[in-house]
Amino acid sequence: MAGSRVAVVTGGTRGIGKAISVALKNVWHKVVANYGGNDDAAKAFTAETGIAAYKWDVGDFKACQEGVVLVTQNFGPVDIVVNNAGITRDGTMHKMNFEQL
Repeated sequence: MAGSRVAVVTGGTRGIGKAISVALKNVWHKVVANYGGNDDAAKAFTAETGIAAYKWDVGDFKACQEGVVLVTQNFGPVDIVVNNAGITRDGTMHKMNFEQL
């Protein structure tokens, strides 16, 4: 049901992620845009769109867990995750350990 879902968009404050965040907001979802770096750009994004921006490293499993807990506390259970953040890990998946994924 539109409007009752909480969406997290990783890399959600710029480029394609920003467009996804805004599109989800426009269909009445509660949206949280995750970002990893530029605090000033994230503040400008929130001022422009009214969408909350939460900073954590999506390459860090514990940081992701903590980020989702914070989003859940402030907005409710996360229903939608859009994995848009660009991360490069060199290696084939079957040769990587959990920390490398």
